[in-house]
Amino acid sequence: MITLILLIFSLAFVLFLLPRKLKGYQAIFISFLLLAVFGWLAGKIKLVSAGSTESEAVDWLPQLGLNIGFLLDGLSLSFALLVSGIGVLVFLYAHSYMKSYEGTTKFFFYLLLFSGSMLGLVLSSNLIQLFVFWEFTTILSFFLISFFHEKEESRKAAFQSLVITFVGGLAMLAGILLLGSQVGSYELNDWIAGAGTIKQSKLYLPGLLLILGGVFTKSAQFPFHFWLPGAMQAPAPVSAYLHSATMVKAGVFLLMRLSPVLGGTPEWTSIVPMIGVLTMLIGSYFAITQTDLKAILAYTTINALGVLVLLLGINTAPSVKAAVLFLFIHAFYKASLFMVAGFIEKKTGTRDLNRLGGLMKSFPITFVITLLALLSMAGLPPMLGFLGKELIYEAKVQSPGFASLIFIFGFISNVFMFAVAMRILFKVFFGKPVNSFSVPINKKFFFVFGPGLLILLSLILGLSPNLLGKEIIEPAATVVFAQKVNVELALWHGFNLVLLLSAITVVVGSVLSYVLIKNRSVEEKWDRLNKRLFPVNLPHVFTRLIESFVTLSKRKTQFLQHGYHRYYILTVVVFTAALLWLQLILTRGWDFTLSLTLQPFYISGLLLVIVIATVYTTITSSRTRAIISMGVVGYGIALLFLYYSAVDLAITQILSETLIVVMFVLILQRLPFFAQLSRKSSKLRDLAIALVFGGAMTVVSLMAINVNFSSPISEFFMANSYKKAFGENVVNVILVDFRALDTMGEVTVLVIAAMGVAALFKSKTLKK
Repeated sequence: MITLILLIFSLAFVLFLLPRKLKGYQAIFISFLLLAVFGWLAGKIKLVSAGSTESEAVDWLPQLGLNIGFLLDGLSLSFALLVSGIGVLVFLYAHSYMKSYEGTTKFFFYLLLFSGSMLGLVLSSNLIQLFVFWEFTTILSFFLISFFHEKEESRKAAFQSLVITFVGGLAMLAGILLLGSQVGSYELNDWIAGAGTIKQSKLYLPGLLLILGGVFTKSAQFPFHFWLPGAMQAPAPVSAYLHSATMVKAGVFLLMRLSPVLGGTPEWTSIVPMIGVLTMLIGSYFAITQTDLKAILAYTTINALGVLVLLLGINTAPSVKAAVLFLFIHAFYKASLFMVAGFIEKKTGTRDLNRLGGLMKSFPITFVITLLALLSMAGLPPMLGFLGKELIYEAKVQSPGFASLIFIFGFISNVFMFAVAMRILFKVFFGKPVNSFSVPINKKFFFVFGPGLLILLSLILGLSPNLLGKEIIEPAATVVFAQKVNVELALWHGFNLVLLLSAITVVVGSVLSYVLIKNRSVEEKWDRLNKRLFPVNLPHVFTRLIESFVTLSKRKTQFLQHGYHRYYILTVVVFTAALLWLQLILTRGWDFTLSLTLQPFYISGLLLVIVIATVYTTITSSRTRAIISMGVVGYGIALLFLYYSAVDLAITQILSETLIVVMFVLILQRLPFFAQLSRKSSKLRDLAIALVFGGAMTVVSLMAINVNFSSPISEFFMANSYKKAFGENVVNVILVDFRALDTMGEVTVLVIAAMGVAALFKSKTLKK
């Protein structure tokens, strides 16, 4: 598995090295690569269905519980098959779709990395590693959604999706770190083994909420759902891949993966189903009044994601079984419908339902594919979607907690979804033809091959569902539920309550769709009603929040980064003084035992000279005299260092002081005379700040004299310099080994200062 992921990432970069003659076939090459991956995964179905797993690991930071690891079990195999299998068909579709665009190498590079990142995500056995792949998909989706970056809508949609999912990802990482601290590991197996410890921890609820934040943003749950319709600005192959098998399913995957660890608690069965049912209803409701074909499909994706989250939140064996099955159902019909939508837009120049119509004669094969896909989306036999709807109804009826509310919202949502499916079918393919189109079969083969194959699979699996149930659905559901889940799928379960609910859904949905199709005014009135009922436009709110944040940042920058260096220095000094005095007050119980002496007399005389020079610097009106007196202070301090045997400090002080004096002589004479420009109040302010800071440093120094350690630190250096650093000169060893970074910093300062002086000497302004 590690080799597989590395191979995909490596071959993505090889795309840029292909000869120009082969550039037109790069999508075909990638399709064969993903087909090989799919074949390898398919060869593991028997192994996984028998209850076995495969894992690979490479040590990275074992002390921190961080290793590179991959796990192939029932759940990861199901997702990996979808990612690779649908990926093959999407790349074949993109081979025809992207021919008329520039920058296709970059597009396929991003899309292949996107595919590899999603595979890495679903196969990861370490949650930190999973987060890394999670963020890869976020970044790559940004580039893919903004592929048509010349359009403002594409840039806005990409930025919106990036910010929302990236913030959610950071929240998820915080949750992983919180809960990982409770079991001392980030390995998935350790989390499952320590599930009881995690659930009993005080950090369970905050950790759960943070992880759900990542799940809900990634999988477009309410109130973060609004970024997904904007992502329709991406090319159709991206939409087909993103909505069916990759990015938006990442949140669902994480919810499934962590269900054995975090699921089953009152918090889980309250929060997750409620968000899921609201998202499900919102997605189907707003899909009704959309006129953009891809926007309709985007809202139906929101509905499907809500269904998946709802089922996982219910957390019963029937609901988990229904969720895993619906994962495949939705992937099949949604990838097909997005590819069909891209083909229709490509050949007709529009996605607007009101500008389409009568396309059944122009695209008969596309009509058959769309018909079967919409039947699956509406949950009608003999498609696989019918089994999914039956199981979903069964799970909702048997759900604990607020079952009645879930049932009502679920029924309404299914009615809307049926109406949406019928509305698409009749608006696009029936009615009076707006235009007539004809596309040669050889030019549309890859346009219809992918969706046709997926819908054929949906039909075959609908008629023979156990081909999918026992081998794939059951192992995945068992992993999610953490108990054996028996999956027996059949197209016909006899006359029961679930069948009755399905029949009522079809009847009510048919009536609603008929009203919408025959009376366009109803659609328009409904749209106006929505604007009154829901005056808050979440994308606009997001845009205003970002604009307000940028405005606030500009004002903050103008206030803090004003360009006056003297105020920067004053700010640093004031805050440092405040923190020092705060610490001094907190530790005010210290005793001072000072013994002042004037011996030796030459040191006392040197201190007197330093004090006089310091005072003179502050009162003199001559810049030259001020520079000289400051130099006296600096060299005087160097002599103090030398007296106390700090030779290295003395040398550094002398060099630094020399450079400072030279720079002051060269520069200060050319600056405005601030002493005359400064008001008396400014001088008094500077004096007060200097006294406060100087007083703090004086008290700190006096306290430091009275700090007694059990043994001087010099003994450590003398004992270890030769043993550990193999140096006999203790001072040298301290400088280049024990304090290497400090020494490097000093050297860096000196080099930068020397370069600055050299540049000043070469300056034409100074020469003048």
